[in-house]
Amino acid sequence: MKVVECQGLVKEYGRSRALNDLSFQINENKITGLIGRNGAGKTTLLKIMAGFQKQSSGEIRVFNEQPYNSLLASANSILVDDQMAFPIALNLGEVLEALASFYPKWDAKFARKLFEYFSFRQDYRHSELSKGMKSTFNIIVGLASRCTLTMFDEPTTGMDASVRKDFYRALLKDYIANPRTIIISSHHLEEIEDLLEDILLLNNGVKLLHIPITDVKEYAIGVQGKTSVLIEWLEDKEVLHRKTIGTEISYAVIKNTYTEKIIQDARKLEFVLSPISSNDICIYLTSKERGGIDAVFE
Repeated sequence: MKVVECQGLVKEYGRSRALNDLSFQINENKITGLIGRNGAGKTTLLKIMAGFQKQSSGEIRVFNEQPYNSLLASANSILVDDQMAFPIALNLGEVLEALASFYPKWDAKFARKLFEYFSFRQDYRHSELSKGMKSTFNIIVGLASRCTLTMFDEPTTGMDASVRKDFYRALLKDYIANPRTIIISSHHLEEIEDLLEDILLLNNGVKLLHIPITDVKEYAIGVQGKTSVLIEWLEDKEVLHRKTIGTEISYAVIKNTYTEKIIQDARKLEFVLSPISSNDICIYLTSKERGGIDAVFE
């Protein structure tokens, strides 16, 4: 079943276009990484999915309904971000109790276990927490809600490394026990890629990739060799990144579309081939300059 369907989605703020002609589908029971630099349009897209905002044009369906003003979408989805707020009249323990009436699949026992594990005090209020503790409490709400569509927008903001690891571990274990559609927004792919099945890569509101994470790892390859030889060889290749190493050696990252041919050429031309991490591939695809920051000094 398709949980999210977008066709030609556009969101404009005055003269600025945050989302530009987005078309994609996200199926049920899958963890998708929404990846992109700051300002790529990730938060805007999640807010539209959650029904908090309405698109300027195009179509979006969540559970086969327009999410804006949809009771079905709001009851079965949750967006966890640093803007979450709770009534100041309620302490943290009371907030957890009240949430059971909002989410049909709310797991009070699981919420309480997480609450105690992360050493929260029941009488504290959300507004009194540090940034990291607010993020931790918010992810408890997101996990315990067990919503069919659960969205996390940069969920680990302010958390220390050990808490981030605990969160990712808890998310994966709970997903395995209770499958649902989870979308995690981040500009740090290296932290979450082991959780993901797909990635949706945005840049300036445009979709660059929407493919399985296993395909991302094979998307590009690094090639290093003598500059004069490498430059000529790269003429008919799709170059994602390039830099010089010393006076005679250059390095390039190219789209990996001719695997066998590349291996043969590397042997013949004495090139050194190297794998590229998923995170670096996303960085190169969204860079303003193919040479990265080095291009500023040329």
